[in-house]
Amino acid sequence: MDAGFTPEQDGIRRALRELLDKRCGSRELRAAVDSPDGYDPALWAALAGQLGLPGLALPEEYGGVGCSVTELALAAEETGRALAPTPLLATAVLAAPLILALGSPDRRAALLPRIADGSLTAALAAPPACLALTGANDGDWAGGGRSGGVQARPTADGWRLYGEVDHVLDGHRAGLLLVAAHTGGFARSRTGLFLVPGDAAGLVRVRRTALDATRPLAGLQFREVGAEPLGREGADVPAALARLGDTAATVLACEAVGAAERVLELTVGHVRRREQFGRPIGSFQAVKHRLADVYVQVQAARSAAHYAAWAAAHAEPVGGLALAEALTALRVAAGEAIQLHGGIGFTWEHDAHLYFKRATGDELLFGPVHRLRAHAANTARLFEAPEVTV
Repeated sequence: MDAGFTPEQDGIRRALRELLDKRCGSRELRAAVDSPDGYDPALWAALAGQLGLPGLALPEEYGGVGCSVTELALAAEETGRALAPTPLLATAVLAAPLILALGSPDRRAALLPRIADGSLTAALAAPPACLALTGANDGDWAGGGRSGGVQARPTADGWRLYGEVDHVLDGHRAGLLLVAAHTGGFARSRTGLFLVPGDAAGLVRVRRTALDATRPLAGLQFREVGAEPLGREGADVPAALARLGDTAATVLACEAVGAAERVLELTVGHVRRREQFGRPIGSFQAVKHRLADVYVQVQAARSAAHYAAWAAAHAEPVGGLALAEALTALRVAAGEAIQLHGGIGFTWEHDAHLYFKRATGDELLFGPVHRLRAHAANTARLFEAPEVTV
């Protein structure tokens, strides 16, 4: 592994940071999350039109840039710094790879160019457990053919979906839904992926109140909603979702590292300016030690996240472990920020709580951290006793 960035990667990061510094400050961020969309459509159009961010990891034949998951993860580090509320995670990280991997040629040709140019947003309508980050992906998250989840049944005029799914990222506004549903009944239950337009008849979408307002969540109800299969019948959807989970974890890890670095910068700037007893509080040894510990933890998480970004392009699944390290670093950095900012750190007007909520919200959705670590250890068979031959 080469730990340095290529000129292309540096250029992507630099251009993205410049754009977000201009278009996604604290005021713009708060206005966006309070809007019905949950994000700024003008900012999303700029990210798509000027930088090609939604299509960064899509092939050029579908209008993408042709980069790998590595570049997408490094770009997410910059969006994490700004806590930018965009459909990037739901559209480019969760939905687009599934369409590319499992979609029929006609589906790919029809949908991926629109995703790449930002004109179509998409969401994966399935519980976070389907990504297999904290346990085995055995299908029970979709109801197992018994009850709950979303069920699909064939009819004379196509497929119909019935059921509900909660905690869908950007599900309230996405133009296209990829719905994981069970087919075949109890005896031969299997999981399939179905395409549902955002304005389909019988679909009820409700935006939920989320701890992290920068990650809009929705509850979806399917009441005999018409749907079309994504691709061929018989595809191993749970396996594809598990592979997607490692990629998503890698992107989330880089995003969390970017947020941790930024909140640490804000804290260091504050302790240099804030004076107590006639001197900056950053000059006190106790404060220096606390921030030094945070810095070490953030840099360790950054190394893990960057390695995971490199490994994702080489089929090495380490994203879950990198995500655990990154979320821990972000939670610690944001917690110290609130403490060291004193009274203003606890106010709604200051941004420190936004970073703390991002760490907590991501851990609730994709963790918790101890289960991410435990699943990574079990997958690697770290604690299995070696075979003894006599």
